Amino acid sequence: MLVSFNWLKNYVDLGDITPEELAEKITKSGIEVEGVEYFAEESTNVVVGYVVSCEKHPNADKLNLCQVDVGDETLQIVCGAPNVAEGQKVAVAKPGAKLPGGFKIKKVKLRGIESNGMICSLQELGVDEKYIPTDIADGIFVFPEDAVVGESVVSLLNLNDAILDLDVLANRADALSMLGVAYDVAAILNKEVNLPEEEYSTSEGKTEDYIAIEVEAPELNPYYGAFIIQDVEIKPSPLWMRNYLMAVGVRPINNVVDITNYVLMEYGQPLHAFDYDRFSSEKIVVRRANEGETMVTLDDQERTLTTEQLLITNGKVPTALAGVMGGANTEVTSETKNVLLEAAYFDGGSVRKTVKATGLRSESSTRFEKGVDPNRVKKAGMRASYLLQKYANGKVLSGVVEFDELDKSEKVVTMETSAINAKLGTEITSEEIVNILNRLQFPFTQDGEAFTIQVPTRRGDVTIFEDMLEEVARIYGYDKLPYTLPEGSNQAGRLTEKQLLKRKVKQYMQSAGLSEILTYSLTNEKNINRLVSPEISKQNPTPINLAMPMSEDHKYLRLSMLPEMLGTLTYNLARNQSNLAYFEMGSVFISNEQKISKQPKELLRIAGAITGKWLEQSWQQEEKEVDFFVVKGILEGLSDYLKVSISFHQAKVDNMHPGRTAVVKIQDKTIGFVGQLHPSLQKELDLKDTYVFDLNLEEILDAYDGEPSFEEISKYPSVARDIAFILDNDVLAGDVKTVIEEVGAPLVKQVSIFDVYEGENVPDGKKSVAYSLLYQDPHKTLLDDEVEASFEKIVEAVNNKFNSYIRS
Repeated sequence: MLVSFNWLKNYVDLGDITPEELAEKITKSGIEVEGVEYFAEESTNVVVGYVVSCEKHPNADKLNLCQVDVGDETLQIVCGAPNVAEGQKVAVAKPGAKLPGGFKIKKVKLRGIESNGMICSLQELGVDEKYIPTDIADGIFVFPEDAVVGESVVSLLNLNDAILDLDVLANRADALSMLGVAYDVAAILNKEVNLPEEEYSTSEGKTEDYIAIEVEAPELNPYYGAFIIQDVEIKPSPLWMRNYLMAVGVRPINNVVDITNYVLMEYGQPLHAFDYDRFSSEKIVVRRANEGETMVTLDDQERTLTTEQLLITNGKVPTALAGVMGGANTEVTSETKNVLLEAAYFDGGSVRKTVKATGLRSESSTRFEKGVDPNRVKKAGMRASYLLQKYANGKVLSGVVEFDELDKSEKVVTMETSAINAKLGTEITSEEIVNILNRLQFPFTQDGEAFTIQVPTRRGDVTIFEDMLEEVARIYGYDKLPYTLPEGSNQAGRLTEKQLLKRKVKQYMQSAGLSEILTYSLTNEKNINRLVSPEISKQNPTPINLAMPMSEDHKYLRLSMLPEMLGTLTYNLARNQSNLAYFEMGSVFISNEQKISKQPKELLRIAGAITGKWLEQSWQQEEKEVDFFVVKGILEGLSDYLKVSISFHQAKVDNMHPGRTAVVKIQDKTIGFVGQLHPSLQKELDLKDTYVFDLNLEEILDAYDGEPSFEEISKYPSVARDIAFILDNDVLAGDVKTVIEEVGAPLVKQVSIFDVYEGENVPDGKKSVAYSLLYQDPHKTLLDDEVEASFEKIVEAVNNKFNSYIRS
């Protein structure tokens, strides 16, 4: 809500308080002022001038030579504005004047003719172009005839105004009007509110002879009032009104439209003016739209309507979308003579649905959505009628034709001084509460410490004791409320073990060279079942779709983080980022119900995706593309870092490369998978070789043993033995390694694979896999016989299990 400081002065005596000081007080009372801006930069030595004569420049077709009376002298000024003419009163920057932007006016020669000053447009005086009336946007501003020659234009054009930008929350609909802000400022400063004039004289005719009202949906329109103003004269609205409208961001149009906008900003009550003659009916019918019905709104757009929209009609065709926008067929034009003025109360929910369906949000709809004062609806119509009579020379017909089922009753709230002090921790006296209620202009009765308060309908947010408590506190002063340290024992905050472990995992991944990303928890129908970990797929989870998704791409709660991660990978690869390594910690959402009736299970997982070069050292001419063993090594490093034992087992997973994929287990429980994307998926996503992993982080954290463990370093020497087995091609080298470790325990401390060979001297369908075994006893030096016995036992076990033999 933009509030004009100068406009506000009409309702409250602000004394010598500055806009910045007032903004601070308003903010401290509960409505945040986001900023204070001045309507225009400072101008000096700019006055009203009278154009005595205006002739064509002798040396230029598009310039005019003007003689301008500025009060104390007549200046010769060369002006290029197309609308300058003899007899006008205009804004003149005299020699030595300073305009916004630091522009200084000097005596100059233009095409050989001396020019002593400048005739100014509103833009040149610092007014934002978007608020300037279209009829003068391309020329100079012309003052009304009553402007005094020689008078400074600063006050005449409201150039010294300050604009307060209020961040009005949804519950404070009263602050969406100048009067609402005035009541609040008056309470803060302990001043009176000067209400505007509403009384007007009426002509002999009666409104009821010209219009009748029928409301078919009273639940959406409990009040509709109609005023008739005849013989209006369409012309520019008075200068002061145009100034105030521009100050609060409303472009002036003509006196009739400007008056409805002025009252909207003043009272917070939207009004609408119809051209009565174009309305073509003596009956207003308010009804729901028919399904598929169309109308053309003021923006010349045809709207297709539904039964959720409320219409104002002439009994035959729509003339306005209730509370949102009028129709093009009844708008006020320069030919309008008779005005049908609408002052109505529309249901906020209905207006909100219309706004959502049409995309038409306006100052009017915003106020109806938040709620208007039911006791100010008719008053706003009366205020507009008064202004139309005064500034459009209209004749207001007597009486108001009304449909009225609107509840205008005031809420009653009771409170006691002791209860207020108990809640606020203060020692406010009953006399101070009386003063606060008087400042708020809330009528009340008092019985000792007990107060019974009638809350004015302009404050629809105050309905219970707690609301009144807040009112007392903010007017009393939040900065006066006492504060104490909390009582009781204190304990320093700390992270839980799980939070610490999650940070350790993140630190490890970052140290391993991966960058953390965050993707949407929502995905599309195509990706919902893609790259889901095998242990989740086994549960046959039900895809969980949102009732009101942001878009089709964000319709389902994810079962895997990988699809959205791969989308990020594709996005960055398309922007020439070739070597990428990402990881993400987040939740997937699992439900096995066919009809979701409760919250899904959230499962914490960690996923990663890597593509491109893993190692690139140009000075050593060394490069290494990412492969399965790089990603496997990262996960093994995480396993060692957390001291959680994991194992890898070759497997087939949908959308993964059949020969380069493994499931990951803790003991015998599958917790995820690792491997290369299937080539067809890589092609679909426009990716090169890409490796991914997806692990159940909750299982990893649960397996973490936080107890520190130490192993004594043996002082006895170790013994190394190498052995090569001839194995069938389908035998996994890792399975052989596992057997060696089991049979060789406890003397075999380490087993590593150092060579795999297929070719000459190895039979077809066979391969040679070489292992290095490290023997050590922490308590003694091993004898050759002990090592030999263990070695032979290992060879026998491997040969028996895998039908292998030792390569000679």
